[in-house]
Amino acid sequence: MGNIHSDKTDCEAVVVGAGPYGLAAAAHLKANGIDVRIFGRPMDFWATKMPAGMLLRSPRAASNIADARGRFTLPDFEAANGIAAKNPIAIQTFVDYGFWFQQRLLPELDTREVVRVDAEENYFLCELSDGSRVRSRRVVIAAGIACFSKIPDVFKALPDSLLTHCYSGINVQEYRGKKVIVIGAGQSALESAALLHESGADIEVIAKIRALRWIGMHPGLHKLGLISTMLYSKHDVGPAGISRLVAAPNLVRIIPLSLRDKIRTRAVRAAGSNWLPTRLKNVNVKAGRYAVEANIVGSRVQLKLDDGSVSMADHVLLGTGYTVDISRFPFISPQLLSRVSRLDGYPDLRTGFESSVDGLYFLGATAARTYGPLLYFVTGTEFAARELTRHVIRSKEAA
Repeated sequence: MGNIHSDKTDCEAVVVGAGPYGLAAAAHLKANGIDVRIFGRPMDFWATKMPAGMLLRSPRAASNIADARGRFTLPDFEAANGIAAKNPIAIQTFVDYGFWFQQRLLPELDTREVVRVDAEENYFLCELSDGSRVRSRRVVIAAGIACFSKIPDVFKALPDSLLTHCYSGINVQEYRGKKVIVIGAGQSALESAALLHESGADIEVIAKIRALRWIGMHPGLHKLGLISTMLYSKHDVGPAGISRLVAAPNLVRIIPLSLRDKIRTRAVRAAGSNWLPTRLKNVNVKAGRYAVEANIVGSRVQLKLDDGSVSMADHVLLGTGYTVDISRFPFISPQLLSRVSRLDGYPDLRTGFESSVDGLYFLGATAARTYGPLLYFVTGTEFAARELTRHVIRSKEAA
């Protein structure tokens, strides 16, 4: 695209998405004098796609949406609103915190959706849901993971009435008295299973791994003073040692891709928080098993498992996570997408989160293949927003 400076633009940067990464990016850019516009419904994924009653896996210290001066943290929100600090954090508290952050730092946020992004000769053209258009020198894509839900092939033929993904939003009360099979062994699967069980559903968990894993089962490792500081970062992403490494995304970025992938997958392997086992003690768990066939029998689902056994249910809930593939973002034009260098479905990013297209940036989970697993979590907003802003300022000065 070459030099993206143009007198025809409406702003210097457009941020697509208003979740934690979009809010942090726009707040940092604005605080540094960049003319930025942010589009999207604030905290929409967290507010509408997660079951009510869910708790955050991340600890309090890793649950702040970053602002340029560190004055709008989760504890600041709680103090300003007379909310008692709790750990783990209720998702509704976090959603309310995100709204509070937005209203104070980005009251001008535009809730219209960006439905298409094209690259013109000297600028990006963003089309909005009402048909209007915005020209910008730069576009920051922080659109989250809502369109990346992973649906294993064996389940794809099931209708929506019998199959739901954890990230599509469920009302656990609707399943009271019903048999629900939950597929998966990660936080979303296991916590959804606990919430459904507590709401009166008959739950069966099917997990491919041989035994469920739990995070934080060795609290003593966090109480060793300097040794603990050497083993774990404040972000608390990954096990001892790896936690410290992934806290340095610029270092992770220069590690060979094959090793980088091993670090990333090890840091985020399927596991549940250590406050879940007691809530699941009366739940039937079939570990080391997976479905090889899914059929509709009357109004129910019949799953045939790899050992030849059969499970019946009124509904199947997938806690199978997500697979990043930026081609699934519906708003990136095919022409623009074809110019983005990719590592499988992830964009291959340069310094400052810039893609192979000058002026086009990707934040959040889409950046994890380049910068490591810190970018899957809210705690990564601090690094991402800071590095993005530095790069935008430098590119603006060089223009």
